[in-house]
Amino acid sequence: MLILNAYAKINLALDVFYKRPDGFHEVAMVMQAVKLADTVALTNQPDDITLSINISDLPADDSNLAYRAAALLKPYAAPNQGVHIHLDKNIPLAAGLAGGSADAAAVLRGLNCLWNLKLSLDELSKLAAKLGSDVPFCLYNGTMLATGRGEILEPLPPLVSCYVVLAKPAVEVSTAWVYQQFKPELVLARPDIAAMRGYLTDDNLEGVAHNLSNVLESVTIPAYPEIAKIKESMLAYGAMAALMSGSGPTVFGLVRSREEAEAIACRLKVEGVPEIFVAETVSKVE
Repeated sequence: MLILNAYAKINLALDVFYKRPDGFHEVAMVMQAVKLADTVALTNQPDDITLSINISDLPADDSNLAYRAAALLKPYAAPNQGVHIHLDKNIPLAAGLAGGSADAAAVLRGLNCLWNLKLSLDELSKLAAKLGSDVPFCLYNGTMLATGRGEILEPLPPLVSCYVVLAKPAVEVSTAWVYQQFKPELVLARPDIAAMRGYLTDDNLEGVAHNLSNVLESVTIPAYPEIAKIKESMLAYGAMAALMSGSGPTVFGLVRSREEAEAIACRLKVEGVPEIFVAETVSKVE
């Protein structure tokens, strides 16, 4: 058996441009891994791919990204090679944290080792892009600039180690719906990717915090105003900055220490936010 961590991601910056001929949007994102993780256990078995999950809210069949990742690698494996995948989910669902993508990336990494496929990380990344736009980043983790539809990756200087408070209101948001509703003319401010790169290079956490930006807030927050309330609360309780991750609805707040993060998390619990996590950033590829 091989056991891997599948790390969640947040977006320090997320910009959306035009809709491409393939139906995806052209994006530019500064992506950051955090140590909120699902656990992915892989066990060799003959022939079949099977999947089990510790929660009942996800399908354990060939519609699941983790299953599809294994199916994508099966043609590279020895004849009659199969695997049982067990997912222990900790990353909330439909949260803007790439939980499903992280699971798929962990399956790709793990089976490459377990099945002795000897595929390079670049080769795995090309396969990952077939599964979803966030899956290539989840192969690498750390801090990266993602462009194209999210599959073109450039390593960035690692974010100085810090903590994030992750708070998800009691709603689930469809990424497809958010992108369908996105209207560039409603965006009041766009991310400054060059400035973010500079602050990362200088280990300037304050600069990073003050330049957090996500254009998809222009869609999700008007539909779910509780997201704005969580952002306001995080700032009032001492977060350096707060932003919605991905298409939402999870909000993250940046803080320097675990103690500060835990204090903010406690106050959000009192407010009734249903899902709250404290996680350290992943400052290098793991």
